Amino acid sequence: MAFKKEVVEIIEPRDVFVGDINAPVTLEEFGEYESEVCAKANEVVKQLLEEYEGKVRFNFRHFPMTNIHQRSLKAGEAAVATAQDGKFWEMHNILFANRRNLGTTSLKLHSREAGVQNKRFLDELVNATYGWQVQGDMREGINRGVKDVPTFFVNGERFTGKVTYDELSKAVEAALKKVKKKVPTKVKS
Repeated sequence: MAFKKEVVEIIEPRDVFVGDINAPVTLEEFGEYESEVCAKANEVVKQLLEEYEGKVRFNFRHFPMTNIHQRSLKAGEAAVATAQDGKFWEMHNILFANRRNLGTTSLKLHSREAGVQNKRFLDELVNATYGWQVQGDMREGINRGVKDVPTFFVNGERFTGKVTYDELSKAVEAALKKVKKKVPTKVKS
C-alpha cells in the first residue's frame, strides 16, 4: 500500500500584493522588519497606496540584514507563514509596529493579533518551514543589486532617490506617464 504524498501549494512573497492587481505601476520593496528606516518607508508606502489607489500595487520582498538585526530573518519567515492564511499585510504592519519585539514567542502572539488561526504556526517557525522563501527573496535581491534596505523598484526599475513621499510619488508619476505612452492608440482603417 503506497501512501499518497500531500502536495501543499505555498504562496510565495513575489505573489503577495496589496493594491489593485491590475494597477499600471508596481512598487516593490526589498526590506526587513527590524529596520527603523524600513518602518518609516512602510508609512510612506501606505500614503502612496492611498493617494494612488487603483494606480499602484505594492509587493514587499524580504531582505533581512542579519549581520545587524538577528531577528529579522524569523520575522520574514513569520510574515510568509501568515501569507498562507491570507494575513500577510496585517502581519506586515504589526511586525513594523513591534519591530523591537520579534522573538519567536512574540511572533506567535503577533500572528494571533493578525488573525492567523494556524495551530502549527509556532512549529513552522521553529522548523524554518518558510525560511527558503525568505532566502529566495534575498538571492533575488542580491541578483538585482540590492545591498541595503529599503531598496525600491518602480515597474522593475531601481529607485535611487530618498525614500520620502515626495520622491517616491515623483517616481510613480514618471512610471504612470511611461505606461500611458506605451498604450497603443486605435487607428481607423
